[in-house]
Amino acid sequence: MKKGVIWITVSLLLVASLLLASCGSSTTTSATTTKTTTTSTTTTTTSTVVSTTSTTTTGTATTAVNTTSTGNWWDSLGTPKYGGSLTMSYNANYVDWDPYLQNGSPGVYNNVMEQMFENAYTTNPNIWNFSINFLPPDYADGFMLTSWAMTNPTTFTVVVRNNIYWQNISPVNGRQFTAADVVYHYNRLLGLGSGFTTRDPYMSTGWNPLLSITSPDKYTAVFTFAAGTAPLSSQLLLITVGGGVNDFEASECVAAYTTTSNPAIIDWHHTIGTGPWLLSDFVDNSSVSFVKNPNYWGYDERWPQNKLPYMDSEKIIIVASQATAEAALRSGKIGGLSVTAADATSFKKTNPEITQYTYAGTQELSVDPRVDLAPFSNIQVREAMQQSIDIAGIATNFYGGQATPWPQSLTQNQMGLGGWGFPYPQWPADLQAQYAYNVTNAKTLMASAGFPSGFNTNILLASSNSIANGDLYQIVQSEFAAIGINMSITVMPDATWNSICLGAGRTYPALCARALGCTGLTSDPFTQLSKYTTGNMTDIPNVSDPKIDNWRVQALAATSVDAVKQILHDENLYVAQQHFEICVAQPNTFVLVQPWVKGVTGPPGAGWVWPGPFPNGDWIDTSSN
Repeated sequence: MKKGVIWITVSLLLVASLLLASCGSSTTTSATTTKTTTTSTTTTTTSTVVSTTSTTTTGTATTAVNTTSTGNWWDSLGTPKYGGSLTMSYNANYVDWDPYLQNGSPGVYNNVMEQMFENAYTTNPNIWNFSINFLPPDYADGFMLTSWAMTNPTTFTVVVRNNIYWQNISPVNGRQFTAADVVYHYNRLLGLGSGFTTRDPYMSTGWNPLLSITSPDKYTAVFTFAAGTAPLSSQLLLITVGGGVNDFEASECVAAYTTTSNPAIIDWHHTIGTGPWLLSDFVDNSSVSFVKNPNYWGYDERWPQNKLPYMDSEKIIIVASQATAEAALRSGKIGGLSVTAADATSFKKTNPEITQYTYAGTQELSVDPRVDLAPFSNIQVREAMQQSIDIAGIATNFYGGQATPWPQSLTQNQMGLGGWGFPYPQWPADLQAQYAYNVTNAKTLMASAGFPSGFNTNILLASSNSIANGDLYQIVQSEFAAIGINMSITVMPDATWNSICLGAGRTYPALCARALGCTGLTSDPFTQLSKYTTGNMTDIPNVSDPKIDNWRVQALAATSVDAVKQILHDENLYVAQQHFEICVAQPNTFVLVQPWVKGVTGPPGAGWVWPGPFPNGDWIDTSSN
């Protein structure tokens, strides 16, 4: 697959590696294209929790062709084999069959339809493992494209491959996919043409700057954005993987199976795409089944002589109960699942044959003080609170070593290690010292702030957070007490907590805690930069800082990727210095995979329910069973 030419050369900030000890990275091209590459020398780990995944095996596997001793990191994965069946699990019923309904409901169009961009499948997982919501341009692959470029600050041009065909099902009947299909899809969602004048109500306001999509020839599509739109912002809209908004539906299906009053395809039989899987069956609240598309156009990027997919069929069973899903994993009925640290430890004892992948979680559990109210408006108080928390001790003792023993700032450390932030290992020594466990110095800071005897306060926990993390906040309560902060804990219904702690009308007077904090989130840079802007509903500490507000304005006006990266770096440093939130812990997440599911190199990316970041390249090896 051809890597795009990004308008501004992307240079990353650090070569570092946390997880998955693999050899050096390498790329390969398909047999029919050349590759234009923007080279980057970054390493990172990243993560998200995406529950579900898969598998059971049937059928005879035929070995695919494997290049011997190529020196590529993926050689260690083995030799791909054809055949077999993969069974996955998901915890909710499927009700969505059309990208028009990308409203958060579970949908399977991702598995049948395709997007212009995909994760760069040949990227070493030590560099980037595609486990978070944010896909940087550095690691995006023009899956359906031969080239793409930000030709000027408001124009994004793509050239579609000439060998892509729709699935051979009526009414589309296997016709060629062209740029006209790209234009039709976005016009339909945004009401910009092709007979559509009404915008899909589920489209986010982030798409507002896209003014038009045109096709000057059969294979070229041109996206025009409003003047003043940051080029990086434009790119990120189009390269985002998962979620449905960038999946292509067939115009013939829309014409045949929708109406003005019902503009979405609602019958699963009519979900048709260009992808490797045909939707073959759906049993409500029970299962979704797929069979291999015999006319699929795609080849394996790692082994470009191998046509995809490897497996003959796929199935997703709907299992609402995590305990039931784990039982299915233990018995081999499914091949993979995301689990907690405690459950991963249990599986290691009872099912040592199951492979465990460990990733830094996407959340930094935190204590959020109202920084606009005393005593938390005093930065010395906030720094003292931070130094009373033994982050490393919590990671080791409470989480059994299954947590990252680092604080975080505006973005997750793994994003920073990839060049999109400022990770803890790079912080200056004096700043790292402010986050070190130091009760003696914390008491000195409290005295200097005017609280030598401490003070009484209260923390609000949502009931769901209390169930998941209540014991952790009792540890926090004890550690605060060591410096004279006597913190009571109030647990309340989630809805009540949301009304008090979120939004412009937040009224909590002291401390609150979230399962998901501003620190540690892994969204795109513009979302991250909005977290502490004045009036933002997720600005739980109630920060109002002109410097932070201005950084987001500058990022939105930036004309280069490097400029946005520098802003993200600077704000990460500043947020860490200000101690807007008290970091507590970042527990790991675990993906468990059966030994006979091969090709897996990481957790599923956002929007997928497969065992790996490029599911079409996974295969079944019954000899490992």
